[in-house]
Amino acid sequence: MTFATIILYCFIGLTLLSALYIAFTKNVLYAAFALILTFLGVAGIFMLIGAGFIAISQILVYVGGILVLIVFGVMLTNRLKGQQVTTPSYNKLLGLLVSGGLLFIFYKAIIEANFGAIKWIESAQPESPGLESFGMKLMTDYVLAFEVIGLLLLLALIGAVKIAAGARKEVEDAS
Repeated sequence: MTFATIILYCFIGLTLLSALYIAFTKNVLYAAFALILTFLGVAGIFMLIGAGFIAISQILVYVGGILVLIVFGVMLTNRLKGQQVTTPSYNKLLGLLVSGGLLFIFYKAIIEANFGAIKWIESAQPESPGLESFGMKLMTDYVLAFEVIGLLLLLALIGAVKIAAGARKEVEDAS
C-alpha cells in the first residue's frame, strides 16, 4: 500500500465520519462545522485523484463562501431567545434505508462500469486547455465580472449581518 493510498483512505474516513456526524447531531452549529470538514475531505479526495481545479473550486465556493455564510447565519441567530438552535430527528429508519439503497446502487454501478471504454473515448478527444490558460483568461478577459461577483457576495454578507442584527435588536426589545 502506497503513501498516497493511505492518505486517500484518511480523506475518505474524514469525509464519512464528518458526514455521519452531520446526520446524527442535533446541534446546527456543530453540523455546519462538520460540513466544513466533509467538504475539505471531498476536496482532498479530488486533489488526490488529479482533479485539482475541482478541489480548489470546492474549497473556494463551498468552504470559503457558502459554509462561512451558513456559520455566520447560525451564529448570529443562535440563542435569540436564550435557547440553542437544535434540529429534531425525523424518519431515521427511512433515511437509513434510502441511503443504504443508494449506496448499493452506486456500488453495483461502479463495479459493473466499463472504465476501459471511457479511457478510449477520452484519448480520441482533442486535449483540452489546461488550468493555467483558464486562470489567465479569468484574470485578464473576465476580471471585471470576477470582481463584480466578489462585490455582490460581499454586499450580500453585509446585508445578512444587518438584517440579523436588526432581528436580534427586535427580539431583545420585545423581551
